[in-house]
Amino acid sequence: MNDVSILGLGAMGRALAGALIHAGREVTVWNRTPGRASGLGAREASSVEEAIEAGGLTVVCLLDDASVRETLAPVARELAGADLVNLTSGSARQARELAGWLEGHGARPLAGGIMAVPPTVGTDGAFILYSGERDLFDRAAPVLAPLGRPHWVGADPGFAALYDMAALSGMYGMSAGADHAVTLVQAEGGDVETFRREVLQPWMEQMLPFMVAGADVSETVPEEYNPAMQAAGLRTMLAASDEAGVPADLAGHLRASLWRMRRAAA
Repeated sequence: MNDVSILGLGAMGRALAGALIHAGREVTVWNRTPGRASGLGAREASSVEEAIEAGGLTVVCLLDDASVRETLAPVARELAGADLVNLTSGSARQARELAGWLEGHGARPLAGGIMAVPPTVGTDGAFILYSGERDLFDRAAPVLAPLGRPHWVGADPGFAALYDMAALSGMYGMSAGADHAVTLVQAEGGDVETFRREVLQPWMEQMLPFMVAGADVSETVPEEYNPAMQAAGLRTMLAASDEAGVPADLAGHLRASLWRMRRAAA
């Protein structure tokens, strides 16, 4: 398995290949557009079949589920016996269906979700979620460890994608809140850079543990958060946003939170 093939050389695929090469792995790469491996230090395969045959472990990192199927369907007969790790973002349903399709062609699939952006691949903070057969994970994890800490989340091949999408939704929710906050300060003529550096970042860092701990999959709100008080605060934030002329779409996260508080208080 120390020979790894990577299908896809977008920004993430190049980062994955670079981290593995840096760790001493023998890496073969394939990309739909030839020539993308220049300067990487990997061997470039001329076809998907050649790449799969070259690696003891094949990692797929493409745009989406449709791209994965378009790439692998023509070489379905060559998949028998292949250990294949799909690190392409997708839904839990897509991951389960792809795993079933791969198994039907004799491949051993492992699904994954990358908890990193290209510049942080291979750093201490990066980790990758995996789901599928535990024995395959145990064999593949030491090989793929240079990419980020391997974390198995269950035998269900859909769980890595599920946790990946859920974590990303949390991140984008925070990003939406930060965008709204900066736009509000800018609209009222505040010093945006000072606000980012001295107020927003330290405040979000302080509150992050509470936000994660307070997230509840039920329709209730943790006891320490008085729903009526929270709703009043959210109405004030929305009013301030409207007064500053911030586009209503940017305050969508506040309206969603207000709806949740109203349900909890009912």
